[in-house]
Amino acid sequence: MAVSPADVKKLRDKTLAGMLDCKNALVEANGDFAAAEKILKEKGLASADKRSGRSTNAGAVFTAVKDGTAVAVELNCETDFVAKNAVFIESGQKIADFVAEKKIKEVNSDVEGLVKEAISVLKENMGVKKIATMDVSDTDAVVDYLHNNGQIGVMVKLSCDSSDTAAKDEVKALGMDLALHAAAFSPAYLNRSKVDSDYIAEQESIFKVQAANLDKPEKVVAGIIKGKLNKHLSQICFVDQAFVKNDKLSVTQAIAEVAKAVGGKIELTDYIYMLVGEE
Repeated sequence: MAVSPADVKKLRDKTLAGMLDCKNALVEANGDFAAAEKILKEKGLASADKRSGRSTNAGAVFTAVKDGTAVAVELNCETDFVAKNAVFIESGQKIADFVAEKKIKEVNSDVEGLVKEAISVLKENMGVKKIATMDVSDTDAVVDYLHNNGQIGVMVKLSCDSSDTAAKDEVKALGMDLALHAAAFSPAYLNRSKVDSDYIAEQESIFKVQAANLDKPEKVVAGIIKGKLNKHLSQICFVDQAFVKNDKLSVTQAIAEVAKAVGGKIELTDYIYMLVGEE
């Protein structure tokens, strides 16, 4: 069957596979996008990560922490030129501050009203695409980081045994390191308990197809599938990833080292990763 160039590009942007491979997969899947993506993964031609890490829209992410609520807001516009405009930046921060103050979890008429104010000045279509929130207590250390003019926004929450521990400079520095880590490696999940069971089942079926051609005994194949799944989960789960500043340590181990140094308890309990244009 014929497939459109737009569908091929969409599949390439998501999987990072070659254009011809994407086209062939779509043809084999009779145009079914999800099936084509799975075919590419089974053949080892697609990125195994849940995120492709590509921005497809103009805009920026804005963050705020107010009265026990941390928020990240994605504000989109039509052009990169406007995304770098001072009015756009001021408007985005105003919206993020408002969302945090009012503890808003999804776009409502009040948020849309603030967007319309910015549109009236900038004369370009705009909209809030995503809102993500975290609850914050006085024993939590929250650090935010904006990368590449807000194309990526990250917030991490370190829950501690006391407000004194949370206020320590070493803990804040750790939070910034973890925010930089998330911006670089875009973890899809906090830990393995957060991974969707359907997603795990899909990955197991993909690894089963890959292992079927190895001509190994059934028990060996089962071990290979388990090993591939464990490796994959360690790549997409924040706490299991190799720490950006020392790849001999996992993120969990790096946190434990700082906790020992400050004489307190620290746990990475939540995070927000937001990429402009990502679905």
